[in-house]
Amino acid sequence: MDSYKNPLEERYSSKEMLYNFSPDKKFKTWRKLWIALAEIEKELGLGISQEQIDELKSQAENIDYDKAAEYEKKFRHDVMAHVYAYGEVAPKAKGIIHLGATSAFVGDNTDLIQMRDGLLIIQRQLVNVIKKLSDFALKYKDLPTLGFTHFQPAQLTTVGKRATLWLQSLILDFEELDFFLETLRFRGVKGTTGTAASFLELFNGDYKKVKHLEKELSGRFGFRKVFGVSGQTYDRKIDAKVVALLSNIAQSAHKFSNDIRLLQNLKEIEEPFEKNQIGSSAMAYKRNPMRSERMGALAKYVVSLVSSSAMVSSTQWFERTLDDSANKRLTIPQAFLVVDAILLIWNNVMEGLVVYENRIRKHIMEELPFMATEYIIMEEVKAGGDRQEIHEKIRRHSMEASRKVKEEGKENDLLDRIMRDAGLRMDKTKLHELMNPKNFIGFAPVQTQEFIADEVSPILKKHLSLIGLRSDLKV
Repeated sequence: MDSYKNPLEERYSSKEMLYNFSPDKKFKTWRKLWIALAEIEKELGLGISQEQIDELKSQAENIDYDKAAEYEKKFRHDVMAHVYAYGEVAPKAKGIIHLGATSAFVGDNTDLIQMRDGLLIIQRQLVNVIKKLSDFALKYKDLPTLGFTHFQPAQLTTVGKRATLWLQSLILDFEELDFFLETLRFRGVKGTTGTAASFLELFNGDYKKVKHLEKELSGRFGFRKVFGVSGQTYDRKIDAKVVALLSNIAQSAHKFSNDIRLLQNLKEIEEPFEKNQIGSSAMAYKRNPMRSERMGALAKYVVSLVSSSAMVSSTQWFERTLDDSANKRLTIPQAFLVVDAILLIWNNVMEGLVVYENRIRKHIMEELPFMATEYIIMEEVKAGGDRQEIHEKIRRHSMEASRKVKEEGKENDLLDRIMRDAGLRMDKTKLHELMNPKNFIGFAPVQTQEFIADEVSPILKKHLSLIGLRSDLKV
């Protein structure tokens, strides 16, 4: 307990994402890349023996991290440290490890693999949030609720229709994620400045063999596309794009968390609150929305990382500089780990979200008389009244009712005032019928159903195998 611990590891992120960006996965992937490189080079006629390859494979997971650390301290070069550490346990193959490659061969290709695999973890979590939000939206598609503009009561919507707004943001994010995965390229084998000059030498000028090496290697690691050109590194715009994508997901989550916090204040919808959970050390009655607040706190951090990766992308010199490395080690893994944590929380919230229908109706009925005035004016005109005179009567009644609500803390008596006004001819029975909240929700239920059917269900159907995530929080 005497040194800093990253809260993402201790408190927030999943085991899967933590392993994805762990040193163990990174360095085991380096060895897989070296093995694949040697195998394909052998197939293309280089003087590499099967015995050497078998030795590399047999020692692939035998990584002496202490020895590698010693070498790195000596060489000030992480890749060469691991080349030497690998060579110690595979002495027969020592001379062909990393043959023709530069450091970015293992570094950059592994970064791309980790980003790809990280996005697949995010994809699964997103699908499950989308499924839970979709079920919630359909369940409450007909339940009227106050709509808000400027956080002031506006026309009614439904609880389910509001949920489609959260869903819409996530669908945009999901489409962007799918596109990113579809178009993500492997760095492949490009050499020191991207010209593959070392492979020109190895293959005696046979460019077809270099192309075959690159295509075969990329396919083995699950990439259908490879960068056609590069400097020593893949284009750092990829880092900026993936962090921007993660930021977009965080923004969607923050919007949801803000809305839930406001609704919890109104006592209309509440995030899960466990039996032994304490909301405040001082105020025993408190039920603070800590999950939603945590989502917001984490989301802010991800959004802040966008500028960091953008600056790295825009300030690279020529074929490569090293002022990206330390930044990437921090920014990329942490962006993934934070979004991973956010989506775990979001899934957890959706598993226990509580809707208080009576409270929602109470708030509606406090505001509905004001919202109904336009309909009342239209009905009065239909009954033969003068539109301007009626408007003025309704305006005066509304102002007085509003004054009593605000200044005297009384109930909204606007409807009673209108019904007692002998100068208004509207049928009183019809007025009561008009006050059904469902008369004011427009096409919200059908819009919800259509949106789920047209835009959400196809995603869920395509990714059915990913559905079923259970999200238990560490703290």
